[in-house]
Amino acid sequence: MLRTRICLAAVLLVAGLHAASAQTATAPAAPAATTEAKPGKVKLTMQKLKDMKAKWAANKPKLKACRAEVKSKGLAEDDRWFYIEECMSKS
Repeated sequence: MLRTRICLAAVLLVAGLHAASAQTATAPAAPAATTEAKPGKVKLTMQKLKDMKAKWAANKPKLKACRAEVKSKGLAEDDRWFYIEECMSKS
C-alpha cells in the first residue's frame, strides 16, 4: 500500500512538473483545430484520482486486468488513468 502511494505521488509530481514546463514553453503557431484538447480529457486532480482509486479498489481482479492492458499498450501519464477509468466502467 505504501509502495502504491509513493508511486502515485511520484506520477502526480512528474505530471505537475510537466504541466508547469509546458506553460512556460512557447509553442509554434498551429491551426486552431489541432490545438484543441480532446473532449473529456481534462488534467486529473489529486482528489479525482483518489476518488477513482477508491471506487476501483472494490473490484481488484478487474483493476489488475485493466492495469495489465495498460502496460501492454505502453500508456503513460494521464492516458493511463483515462484508459483504466474506461476499462473499469465496461461491463
